[in-house]
Amino acid sequence: MTTAEKNTADRAAADLTITEVRLTPVLISDPPLLNVQGVHQPYTPRLVIEVVTADGVTGVGETYGDTKYLELARPFADLLAGHSIADLNGLAILAAQVGVDEARVDNAVDVGGLRGVQTADKLRLSIISGFEVACLDALGKVYGVPVHELLGGKIRDTVEYSAYLFYRWAEHPGGAGESDTWGEAIDPAGVVEQARRFVDDYGFTSFKLKGGVFPPAEEIAAIKALAEAFPGHPLRLDPNGGWTPETSLKVAEELGGVLEYLEDPTPGTPNMAEVSAGTDVPLATNMCVTTLPEIREAFLKDAVQVVLSDHHYWGGLRATRELAAICRTFGVGLSMHSNTHMGISLAAMTHVAATVPNLDYACDSHYPWQTDDVITARHVFTDGRLTVSDAPGLGVELNRETLARLHQRWLDDDGTMRDRDDAAAMRKAKGHEDWETPALPRW
Repeated sequence: MTTAEKNTADRAAADLTITEVRLTPVLISDPPLLNVQGVHQPYTPRLVIEVVTADGVTGVGETYGDTKYLELARPFADLLAGHSIADLNGLAILAAQVGVDEARVDNAVDVGGLRGVQTADKLRLSIISGFEVACLDALGKVYGVPVHELLGGKIRDTVEYSAYLFYRWAEHPGGAGESDTWGEAIDPAGVVEQARRFVDDYGFTSFKLKGGVFPPAEEIAAIKALAEAFPGHPLRLDPNGGWTPETSLKVAEELGGVLEYLEDPTPGTPNMAEVSAGTDVPLATNMCVTTLPEIREAFLKDAVQVVLSDHHYWGGLRATRELAAICRTFGVGLSMHSNTHMGISLAAMTHVAATVPNLDYACDSHYPWQTDDVITARHVFTDGRLTVSDAPGLGVELNRETLARLHQRWLDDDGTMRDRDDAAAMRKAKGHEDWETPALPRW
């Protein structure tokens, strides 16, 4: 029997049945990064998912770890006993059986992803995504192939990422959380200094600034300072719906020819369409197009020219490829959104990004800001890029010791960090005791 024949026989004999699911909520350190909602808390919750097959193969995934996600993940995990890791379509069918506490999502804003109003379907998709990644990781290990091969094969060996710049404080209020060496960045000079470090440490060649923090004139000045310091480098600005259409158009006029794209300058598809009609600056979104039903209006009204995909939002890696195909059909650009995440999610992002033909812009990633990780070897950016792993599955391994430590941090928490709340974190800062999440648009 040849090696190929033996591998085929081993695959055929493999038992793909899920016999165990392990859910491990963790708290990971997060710097005092500012946004339109407030400031990041010292720690943010994530959920590590493990699926184990009858043959003892373990696949890992990662998603949000806030209480509302855990309340869905736990009953969903109970439904997976006897489910095949290859039956990825069946995950959505099972998820539909899990009830959602509507009171938790009624008119609630998704702070973790800053993607507009939450819905029960959005919560389910974020749970499905973590389990789908875990199943794909396990399936890749069984078959001895990387996840990108299960998605059709990679068309690029490296994936480009963008430096994610933030206005930030030097430390959390009261010195809470972990300290770092980044220092304060609350003006153009601070933003440029931060960008230089991203270039020196990681080789990034494009930059995205999280805006919506200061009046628009100050953020315009920061972008112009970046353009002067890094001529020819792609620049993006994202105020998370912080501006009116009128303000958005003024900013677009000021930064015409400077920005690669302007991301979610104003809330909602109708407002975005109004801005789009009045400027040649491309508009990107991860707020008004985050589910399939939202695509039709946005595309027909030409409200956005770039969609920032996120496998956590869309229900997994295969759904991300479906979104890419729709964007390609309508001539809409594609990039990739990021939120606070660890190395499992970054590996998943990189695998699917490697398979998408129309990856038109460098992907976002918070990863350089995250010092805690549950994988044995951190991802390393070279010239702003990650090499696509060809190892079986995702190509990452869990560090059990670190996982246990970060889970113990979650267990020891008094409940204040188990749900991300940027406004509550802001109220702990001197002079912001009365802070409330601003109504959007803010300016």
